[in-house]
Amino acid sequence: MPKSASHIRHDPTPSTDLKSRSDLTELARTLLANGPHKMEKTARRIRCMFDNKWIFDTISAYHVWEHPYYPQYYIESREMLSKMSKYSNIDDGDAAFLATLNGENKKTDRVVIFEKGRLAGLTRLEFGAMDAWFEEDQPIYQHPKDPYKRIDILPSTRKITIKIGDTILAESTLNMFLFETMLRTRYYMPKTAINWQWTTPSSTTTICPYKGTAEYYNININGKEIKDGLWWYRHPTRESALIEGMACFYNEKVDVYVDGVKEDS
Repeated sequence: MPKSASHIRHDPTPSTDLKSRSDLTELARTLLANGPHKMEKTARRIRCMFDNKWIFDTISAYHVWEHPYYPQYYIESREMLSKMSKYSNIDDGDAAFLATLNGENKKTDRVVIFEKGRLAGLTRLEFGAMDAWFEEDQPIYQHPKDPYKRIDILPSTRKITIKIGDTILAESTLNMFLFETMLRTRYYMPKTAINWQWTTPSSTTTICPYKGTAEYYNININGKEIKDGLWWYRHPTRESALIEGMACFYNEKVDVYVDGVKEDS
């Protein structure tokens, strides 16, 4: 649901990747002081590629929630197959270190090695700094999926009307309702149900690990532009295949009527 920045998740969540070394240091200090929100071992086989080589292949990874929204993968340091070089001590107690992951052709300093505390023996590799991540043999994108969240997509003939003021942007009774844990319902409709004269293509694309890569349109009406108010998935993930080729308006930016009843903003 829309929002997440190099790629935007479609609902307000923290950015997947930290933007500076100071952010990484602050995160590590917070985790040392307070621990993660939650952590648990996963039975999934997790693999990661960097510089065209596997850097680990493990069935002992951990889901670690650094914040309440979704987890990251933390790997047992002993499972790392590639060379890591510590370059900065996070605190005076040698509890955690910033490190560099060294490949043959490139390197990244977006690594934290924990040696004390609840995360002792684990390594955090920044998701976006790696070339590819796999759960079993399935590639994953943007960040790991939360095992406690799910998506249900159900067909519905309830009439959905999308308006701005008195102008009808779309109307459909052939819809797919997308229900995602803890998020508001999104109403996907055939692209033929939309009055496209009010839209212009946007350059924005976003990635959602549950749904895939979204493409966006701006809405232009009464001299006002609503940025990225409409999106669709050209090739959604298998679990979200039912919304392929359908489009969805950003509820928070338009007026949505369900069987004639206006949805709360």
